[in-house]
Amino acid sequence: MKLVIAIVQDEDAPRLIDALMDKDYSVTKLSSTGGFLRSGNTTLLIGVNKEEVDNVISIIEEYCKTRKQITAAPIPATWVSSVYMPHTVEVQVGGATIFVLDISQFEKI
Repeated sequence: MKLVIAIVQDEDAPRLIDALMDKDYSVTKLSSTGGFLRSGNTTLLIGVNKEEVDNVISIIEEYCKTRKQITAAPIPATWVSSVYMPHTVEVQVGGATIFVLDISQFEKI
């Protein structure tokens, strides 16, 4: 038995959860925050048999594509001629961070 932990962007989570459930995978959703932009994430816990790990990862890859976004930089803005000018940066968002852990015992009560 394996536990797949996938950290995805909030906007990717609903479609991904639907796709996983359509394939009969049980998913536990946790709200989380972190990363460079300190934006909302969703952490998914997916328990699967060892043989199913690659299939689950393929589904995650299909629904969690990276994309570019313009955002205010988390560094101090500058003052130019008495005008506050925030720095904007283009960052890559989306995708997923995936961990696969061995499970020594699983019980559903």
